[in-house]
Amino acid sequence: MNVLERTLRRVDALQQRHRVLAVVFALQKKYGDDNAGALVVQLTYTMFVTVFPLLLLLVTILGIVLAGNPADRHRVLNSAFGEFPIVGQTLAHNVHALKRSSAFGLAVGIVGLVYGSTGLAQTGLYAMAQVWNIPSAVRPNFLVRMVRSIIFLVVLAVGLVLTTALSGFGTFGRHNFWLGVLGEILAAVLNVGIYLAAFRTLTPKQIETRHLLPGVVVGGILWTVLQAVGGYVVGHDLKGSSAVYGLFGLVLGLIAWIYFGAQITMYAAELNTVLFHRLWPRALVQPPLTEADQRSLGFQVTQNQRRPEQSVESRFRGRPMTEDEYRDRGYEVDDTAPGIVRRAPEDQWSTPARTDGLEQGADAGDPSG
Repeated sequence: MNVLERTLRRVDALQQRHRVLAVVFALQKKYGDDNAGALVVQLTYTMFVTVFPLLLLLVTILGIVLAGNPADRHRVLNSAFGEFPIVGQTLAHNVHALKRSSAFGLAVGIVGLVYGSTGLAQTGLYAMAQVWNIPSAVRPNFLVRMVRSIIFLVVLAVGLVLTTALSGFGTFGRHNFWLGVLGEILAAVLNVGIYLAAFRTLTPKQIETRHLLPGVVVGGILWTVLQAVGGYVVGHDLKGSSAVYGLFGLVLGLIAWIYFGAQITMYAAELNTVLFHRLWPRALVQPPLTEADQRSLGFQVTQNQRRPEQSVESRFRGRPMTEDEYRDRGYEVDDTAPGIVRRAPEDQWSTPARTDGLEQGADAGDPSG
């Protein structure tokens, strides 16, 4: 064993013995196992091409509903564009309402915008199913996904209304430090609530709401921090930058902002799965595989089940071991108790989190386990 491997194994043993470090490493490991970076890119792209239609729809509807109330319309629009503090003001000056000269054309345009915007919800549904490693055979069908997409858009609309109401309070916070702090706390609580509604809508029904709470709290708080940092940067460092960089800066700024938000959301979702399935500690150096490694790898295999009558299994030779156990055995894998990791389609989500889909057999070569 060379010096580098010996050092890595010492670091590995350290993180496996300490719960916080083990959970953090397991979170990063699960993020990589699910190829969540690609999911973030997909979410970013879908959100980017959805932002303008959604804002166009919002501006058009407000122009009709609040035609005689320009002050309220201005407040709502400021709140909506305020969700993108780096490029929000530039967006506000470049998004204009649809023409209302043809009622039929306006109706068709709005229906088309709503339908196109559901693509974001569809991508979110797919990302959550991937993060939770839900087998394709038990994922919701097209009709259910469309219903959830509409519910998701309603959640966004309600969140916008609540954000608008809170923005009035935030105006006073600019002149008083403690009111500003209280405003940020209220914003964090509101964002946590919006995250909870969104996660509950997008996450498969097999997952109980209580298992979504850790990621919801972390995601809501991090999103509030991101907005606060973005507002500070705009107010102190980026004044006039939109005039310098123009459309190029608008596009890059919007993509970067959406990307950070999508990444926060994916890490929040991954945190829920790590805690629910107790996917820690994970091994930094392999062999050996820990019990959490075997369970996680088993979920990745069994999520490829395409049909209810199909059975997918994942098997491992040798029992799971921690780094400390591996060292005590003289850096040799324990083959005295071969194991099998299997998840049967009929009971994938019916067992407790720690043993969900995990069975130990006396012989890895015995199909019966």
